[in-house]
Amino acid sequence: MLAEAGIALVYGGGATGMMGALAAATQARGGEIIGIIPSFLTRRENVFRGASEVVVTGDTHERKRIMFERSDAFVALPGGIGTLEELVEQLTWAQLGRHRKPILLANINGFWDGLLAVFEHMDRHGYIHSGARLNFLVTDDVEQILPMLAAAAAALTEEETRGEPEAVRRM
Repeated sequence: MLAEAGIALVYGGGATGMMGALAAATQARGGEIIGIIPSFLTRRENVFRGASEVVVTGDTHERKRIMFERSDAFVALPGGIGTLEELVEQLTWAQLGRHRKPILLANINGFWDGLLAVFEHMDRHGYIHSGARLNFLVTDDVEQILPMLAAAAAALTEEETRGEPEAVRRM
């Protein structure tokens, strides 16, 4: 779907797991793939060699900053702690007003139901204040991911999606 829509995949650069499969499928259909991986992981993980571009960073903080800069939106597929950490960081940056890029949880087979319940729990107990609401999209239908992101992105100006330059540099 990414390749057919002319949307580049910006991701962590690995060749295995769900993201490796997504990269391979995107490549098979002629799509652009930008892998961003910290140098220490190039020795532990298989780097996806079919990427249009591989950016090797000094650490995970630099990786996330570059992924932020190179991305127009964020999709959290089912994943592990690293996926959760990247998702929560983007939600935090958005909540703090550092960007308005769309963030979507692909809740395939209810994978993110537990996290959504935690967010509701935090809200009920007053830890998510009304002035700083979490702003994200959720779908359990893979076919709806791109249309939902396109609609959300269309409502924003380029300036809103870019974020605050000084804040992004520090992130």
